[in-house]
Amino acid sequence: MANIEKRPDGVWRARYYDETGKQHAKHFRRKTDARTWLDEVTASVVRGDYVDPKTARTLLRTYAAKWEKVQVGRDSTLSVTDNAVRLHINPAMGDRRIGSIRQSDIQGLVKTLEGKNLAAGAVRNIYDTAARIFASAVDDRLIASSPCRRIRLPKDDKGEIVPLSLAQVRALEVGMGTLGAAVIALAGSGLRIGELLGLDVSDVDFFRRTIRVARQRAQSGELTPPKSKSSERTVPVGQTVIDALAAYLKAGGRESGPLFVNAMGLPLTYRQWKPLWQTAAKTAKVEATAHALRHFYASALIAGGASVKQVQVVLGHASAVVTLRTYAHLWPGDDDRTRAIIDAVLRPPKDSVRTKTAP
Repeated sequence: MANIEKRPDGVWRARYYDETGKQHAKHFRRKTDARTWLDEVTASVVRGDYVDPKTARTLLRTYAAKWEKVQVGRDSTLSVTDNAVRLHINPAMGDRRIGSIRQSDIQGLVKTLEGKNLAAGAVRNIYDTAARIFASAVDDRLIASSPCRRIRLPKDDKGEIVPLSLAQVRALEVGMGTLGAAVIALAGSGLRIGELLGLDVSDVDFFRRTIRVARQRAQSGELTPPKSKSSERTVPVGQTVIDALAAYLKAGGRESGPLFVNAMGLPLTYRQWKPLWQTAAKTAKVEATAHALRHFYASALIAGGASVKQVQVVLGHASAVVTLRTYAHLWPGDDDRTRAIIDAVLRPPKDSVRTKTAP
């Protein structure tokens, strides 16, 4: 219900009721202006994109806190979200009214973050958090549209992955000493380091030659669910990995419990692993993190003719897009495939005899 009436002082008052029954009014000196405003508001109510002007005055900091309280997800994911809000979004614009923030402000935030020498991936994570906040504000009808539109993000300047050589992997194996089997397991399964440290002996099927990934060990030392649902998987491994793990367990006289343990027989944590790895890498003269062994595994599969889908599944990637974004350059190019196909067609059979012709 809406109406326009003239007040005793000659001012025209336009009134309407929103979908909750709350009355809103605005005063104009001309009736035509009141009618125009009322028509616009009525149209927005009919379209379902009506926004109460007062809600746009909410501080971004206030709404972000409310939004963050109802988010669900893994602790690590929520921690990344909280850091983005607390350390970057709120300091930059938290004390501004949410309805006053424009596209140029968001672009400015991205530019500022880039100027702090943050990695492109970190800038993207912070922007994604801001975009989710503003999208929620649109859904809650605090604002009519999100300012997170057509934002240019910094490009990831990481170069293409260059896999470790077999010699480097073997050098790292030697450098890790009694934990050399962990190097072989990582290089032969593609597990993330947290997934490896979260393994129990029972997760290794020595007969079927598989490793079941059902949990990971966080940097805090606690066991948590895998990175994502797709990370829960069973990975086929070769006999080399099985033999290395069997020899490691036999040397320690163990048949059950955590797969990899420290000198006291307790589960090996990442904080204990890191200095051991750094020492081994220095000894082997290899500049790489344990994640490089995951890349080694992926590159070996690709070189052996594995499909994108196969590599995605065994690595536990959420989608083939992630796999291609990381390893596309390792698959043979179109030119290579063209040559191989034509060679296969034109190459004469081995048992054929070529007839010599005179020059």
